[in-house]
Formats: sequence, C-alpha cells, structure tokens
Amino acid sequence: MMFYEIGSVGHELSAGDLKKGLFAALDKMGRRNKVLAIPPDYTRFPSRAGELTEFTWQYFGPRLTDVLPALGTHTPMSAHQIAHMFGSMPASLIREHDWRNDVVTLGEVPAAFVKDVSGGAVDFPWPAQVNKLLVNGKYDLILSIGQVVPHEVVGMANYNKNIFVGTGGVEGINKSHFIGAVYGMEKMMGRADTPVRRIFNYASEHFSKHLPIVYVQTVVGLDKTDGKIKTRGLFVGDDFEVFDKAAKLALLVNFDMLEKPLKKVVVYLDPAEFKSTWLGNKSVYRTRMAIADAGELIVLAPGLKEFGEDKEIDRLIRKYGYFGTPATLKACKENQELRDNLSAAAHLIHGSSEGRFTITYCPGGGAANLTKQEIEAVGFKYANLENMTRIYNPKVLKNGFNTMPSGEEIYYISNPALGLWAFKDRFNY
Repeated sequence: MMFYEIGSVGHELSAGDLKKGLFAALDKMGRRNKVLAIPPDYTRFPSRAGELTEFTWQYFGPRLTDVLPALGTHTPMSAHQIAHMFGSMPASLIREHDWRNDVVTLGEVPAAFVKDVSGGAVDFPWPAQVNKLLVNGKYDLILSIGQVVPHEVVGMANYNKNIFVGTGGVEGINKSHFIGAVYGMEKMMGRADTPVRRIFNYASEHFSKHLPIVYVQTVVGLDKTDGKIKTRGLFVGDDFEVFDKAAKLALLVNFDMLEKPLKKVVVYLDPAEFKSTWLGNKSVYRTRMAIADAGELIVLAPGLKEFGEDKEIDRLIRKYGYFGTPATLKACKENQELRDNLSAAAHLIHGSSEGRFTITYCPGGGAANLTKQEIEAVGFKYANLENMTRIYNPKVLKNGFNTMPSGEEIYYISNPALGLWAFKDRFNY
C-alpha cells in the first residue's frame, strides 16, 4: 500500500517537506521496534537519501539499530562520506555490505522464466540474494531508501533493485547485469517494465514477502531553467505501486528527448562522486542514444583513479577493455574468469560506443589518476584535462546546448547520473 505520495514536475521539495512526508508515512505504519535502513552509498548523494536516513534516525532513535548502505559492488563509504551524507546520524550505525561473503539466497527464479522475459537472450536461473542481515536481524521494519532514475541494468533504478543488487551477492549481481546487457541496454534504459525488473519482481513476490520492506523513493533531477538539482517527488509504500508512480514522474523529470542527434557532448564528472569508469561510464550509456554516428563524447574526469571499484573487476576491465558487444561476448566464451564475473562483462558492453562514436576521457594529472597509457589501453581516447577545460570550462558552460567562441556547438551535461538523453528517432517508448 501507499503510505505517502507527493510529486510533479513542478514540485520543489525542501528538507522540511521530505521530513514531514517521511514522518507522516512512518506514523501511518504504526509503532516499529527494530528498524534497518538501506540507503544508497555516496555515489547516489544527490538522491536526498542521506537526509531521509538521518530523518529516519531522528524519528526512531535507538529503535533504528542498523544502517546498511546498498553498496552492491562499490567501495565501502569513508568516514568523510558517511558524515557528509548522513549528517548527525551516528556513524556507529553503519554496516558494510560485502557482496562476496555476506549474502544468503532466498530462492531461485527459474531459468524458463528468465529465458521467456529476456526473449531468449539467456536461459540460466537467477538467484535472489540479499545481505544476511535482512534475514537474521529480526527487524519489524526494513526501510529501503533511494532515488528512481533511468538505469542501464534494470531500466529504472531503485525499488527492489536496491535490495537484490544493492545488498546482493556475486551470482545475483553478475547475472542481472549480464541479462540487461545482452538483452540490449538501449531497449532498457528509461523503462519501468524490463526483463530484469520482471525477474526482480518475481523474486519479490515469491521469496521476500516475509521481509517487512517499505520503500522510500525520491525523484530528483536538474532543473532545465537554472541547472540546479531539484527534488520533484517523494513516494513511500510497500508494493509495486510506489515504484510505478515514482518511475512515471522520473521519466518526465530525468529524460531529455532531443530533436536531433548530438555531434559533440561534453560531460563533467564531479571528483567527489566519480572516481572510476565503473561509475563514470554513466557519461557513455546515459548519452549513447543521443550521440550522432561519428560523433564525439568528451568526459572531463578530474577524480578518475581506477576502472573498477572492486579490485577483481578493475583487473578484468584493464585486461579486456571496452571494445563492444561482439568482442566482449567472444572473450566471455573463451575465458572462464570473465564468465565468473558477468557484471564486469556487462560493464564492458555498457561502456562501449560499439564503434559508433568516439569517447575521450580526460582524467586529472595527479599521481593517483589514470594515465594516458591506461586510458588508451582499454579502448578510450585520452586528452589533457587542463587543456580541455580551458576550451570547455564547466564553470562557464550551461546544461544543454552551448555555442563556443569558435562557433562550435556542443551539448553539456554537468551530472550524467541525474538523467537520460536520447534522439527521438532512436527511442520508441
């Protein structure tokens, strides 16, 4: 059922609005005595989930016993990130998710179902895995907190993805990523009904109904007039309706449909948020439906220091590179190590332009940053960040179309995590 909902493309929700809405929803649920909160990690900082988690602590006090950031494959949060994201909430509540060791399997989605919903793309069963804390913690409320926004793996992020991927295990994460990649990312992004979502929904219906999960979903996007991040919606509920309503609003808020393909796109990656291509390649797959054939993507990435946040995935990216779907599938067929890490294989597909346009990464020049040799070895072009920011200055550019002093037209994006861009002839919704 829905416990609370507010939102439209014209709403601009303040921290006070979010707190009021969350408290109203929690009041409606009745008293709960042991609560687990599952927010995203720092890579989803603009989601407002950090504030909502802090408000959860303010509401429940000592009855909020654990906070498990939905790391998935990401690096655990630092003390600075925890303090910045969750404010006054005690850091002692944070639990680290280990996707390789901390999981239990609730059940298995049959191979026949997976094959049917994926159109025959794959025919293996999918395990519904979650952090063991959800099962063994004896909670009477699990709050899954996060943002609904276009996503490369599942179509629209959040809802039960926050559970089955954010707190999931190696096999579940690997296979879910691979299903979406092989089925076709461009048939997935921006859609609420996708093969991977149907698999997650099957798992929710059959294997996790005994868990007291309630979803707290925000819709956040860049304002098209002033370029500022605005919170447009808050939806709290315990079934598919909460996701469906948030996804419909997110499609309006986060999706830019363009009248013509873009010849040159410049994307800026905030160094506090984007330190790996695992995350930074949002600049690739969120724009790939908008970029013209033989177009160019320039990624200004001052904080880029690694390819994968997981050490094994980083090694595999370095070894196999971003060389497109045929090359990746061939490498999977020929190499067991890649078959054992299908999320890495999926990511190699996600991060490629399939040879249709060029991708130029511009990392910072520090000792910890990726080098020209490392960038080019995985299939990207390299350019000097200082030189490129002299031409394309993020402090001057506005989101959307810009005409440079030379007369060149570019399209600028200040945060690729907050949207999806497509040329209308490439997207059939």
